[in-house]
Order: sequence, then C-alpha cells, then structure tokens
Amino acid sequence: MATTFDYKVRDRTGNLIQGSLDGDSLPLVVSRLRSMGYLPVSVTPVTSRGLKTEIVIPGLTDRIKAKDVAVFTRQFATMVDSGLSISRALAVLSAQVSNKFLAVKLREVRDDVEAGLALSDALAKHPKVFDELYISMVRAGEIGGSIDVVLRSIATNLEKQVELARKIKGAMAYPVVVVSVIGIIFVAMMVLIVPVFVKLFKTLNAPLPVPTKIVVEISKVLASWRAGIVAAVVIAAIVLFRHWINTEKGRAKWDAFKMKPPIFGPLVHKTALARFSYTLSSLMASGVPVMEALDIVGRASGNVVLRKATQEIKVAVRQGRPFTDPMRSNPIFPTLLVQMVEVGEQTGALDDMLFRAAGYYQGEVDQTVENLSSILEPLMVVVMGAVVGTVIISLYLPMLTYIKYVK
Repeated sequence: MATTFDYKVRDRTGNLIQGSLDGDSLPLVVSRLRSMGYLPVSVTPVTSRGLKTEIVIPGLTDRIKAKDVAVFTRQFATMVDSGLSISRALAVLSAQVSNKFLAVKLREVRDDVEAGLALSDALAKHPKVFDELYISMVRAGEIGGSIDVVLRSIATNLEKQVELARKIKGAMAYPVVVVSVIGIIFVAMMVLIVPVFVKLFKTLNAPLPVPTKIVVEISKVLASWRAGIVAAVVIAAIVLFRHWINTEKGRAKWDAFKMKPPIFGPLVHKTALARFSYTLSSLMASGVPVMEALDIVGRASGNVVLRKATQEIKVAVRQGRPFTDPMRSNPIFPTLLVQMVEVGEQTGALDDMLFRAAGYYQGEVDQTVENLSSILEPLMVVVMGAVVGTVIISLYLPMLTYIKYVK
C-alpha cells in the first residue's frame, strides 16, 4: 500500500523545494527524488492530513548529542580540507547526518552562510548545539585563515570529551545496576517477607532484639501509607539539593567537595585539569588572544573552583606576571602542571606544553576509570551481601534468643 511522504529537497541551483510524494517505501521515494535531479534534505512519512507519525517532545526526543556534533565536525573538517566550500560541505552533511534535528540546524547555518554571514556568527545562533569554545575557535580560524586546522582541533577535542564520558558511564553502569538491585531486594524483603516474621514474633511472647525492632519498624513504614511521606521527603530533598547547587555559593561548595572523596575525587580533579589544559592549548594554538582564551576556559571548565583559579591567572597576566605565580599558591593545580606551564612560558611553547599536560592527565583519567571499575565491582558485591545478610540475621535473631524464655 502506497504511503504519502512529505519531502524537502534542493535543486541544482540550491533552492529549497517542499512537497509530497506517494511511494511504497522511504528508500524508493528518496531514489525517485534523486533521479529527478534533487538533493533530498528530509523525507517524512505522513499518516493522514499531514499528521506525522513521529512525536517530538521538546528537550527529550529532539536532543542533539555531543557525539553527533563530534562526528559532524570531523566530517566537516575533512570536507573543507579537501577543497569543498563551507556552504557546499554543510549542504552535503545536512543531508547525511543521522540526527535529523542536527540536520535542521545545519541547514539553517548553511542558509545564513550563503546569505553572507560568517560561519562563526551563523553557528552562534545555535548556542545549545555549538558552545562558546566551539564558536571562538571557529572565529579564530576564520581570522587566521586556517579554518580546516581549527575544525580538526575542535573535532579532536569533542571526541576526547565523548570518549571520556563513555568511559565514565561504563565504569558507573555496574554500580548503578547493583545499587538498584539492592534497593529492589531490600524493599521486597521489607514489604513481603518481614510481615510474615512479624506474625511469628507475636507468638513468641518475648522482647525483640534492637536490630530486629529496627527492621520491623522500617517494614511497617514501607508497607503503610507512611511510605508516601518518605518518598515525598526524599523527592523534596533532591529538589532542594539541585536548587542549592544551581546557586553560585552552592555550586562552589559542591564543586570543591567533589574533588575530596578518596575514590571519585581524584577522577573529578584530573578530569577538570585535562579539560583546562587541552581547552587552553587549543584556543592558544588557534590564535585566540590569551585574555579571551582564559575567559572561555573558565566558563567551559564546568567547575567553579577551577573557574575562579583561571580568573586569578587572568588577573596576573593582565598585571604582566607569569601564569605560574597564581598557580603555585592554588592547591587545585598540582606541581607537575605548574612546572610544565613554567617551562612552556620560558621556551615560548606554552600551547604545546599545555597539550602535553592534557595528554598526561587524560591518561591518568583513563587509568583512574579502570581502577574504579576494579574497585567498585567487589565493593558492590560486599555491600549487597551486607544489606541482605543484616536483614536475614535480624529476622532470625529472635529465634536464636527465644530459648532463654522457654520454661
């Protein structure tokens, strides 16, 4: 049965054409449009009266992932490096990217570029897709005439961030699953198993041990209407906490705290240092002025403590002092990084030394993630055993002590 498809295509002169076409399948419709000499931009099936089958939920189903932007940037850099014009490369990529919401943004960027707008200004219209770092580096590439080199650098930066996020998510997947299983088992025991034992305890006619009393009280709360109050309190606490960390003071304290725990603290700290070093290196290598680069690095660091430290460096540079003066007095910067920055300043190769430092801390992050996985897996098993074992022992403890009350 033939289906109606809405399409948007561009003709040989680049004009955008919209319409609808009947076909047995989407590939056949695309093939027919290409045979007509058009470049398909989007082809969408229609059910009835233009009602599209796909439901778009703003902020949920229309998200553009960092991985999509990284892949696009790498392809964009390759095309520009091979001699394609920016507008032509954008036209090709907008028809090829898998994320259709990104394709829409790319078509808008391409239209702005063809209207005479600079690429950086066209990208700046979409801050949720292309951040300040991305735009600043593109602008520096336009000024220096090395847009292809800058795009490759941006692509490398994005790929590193995506890979790091993937590794951290992979390391945290097992603990999250185990904690969820522990929670489900605990609630099931409290709601289904403990009440059976409570009936048995009533026949013993003896006082219950303290651990058993605690377990019984928890069971009563979870099995009654009071569980709703507990859930409401937990949800309210989470909402208040999220509101608190969104304030300047709360975010500063939270970011400082995240670098202190023995297991996750080093990971957060080294990740922030790697991002700081690589971002500053990329901006300086792209020709972005130092003061502007420090501003961008501070805002892109994702850590209030590091942002304030970057502002201290900016003040020192404005006063004619070296980078390392404020870095030495700030505990967030380790001695190794300070020494590498000092060598870079003395040799006039600060961007190269920062790049090397970023590579070092990236390796440290990779190693920390691997160690984290090896540490958390047995730890989670122990935690699961401790929770289940504590509940079981608490339930059977009255049985063991009952013999004292037998006459």
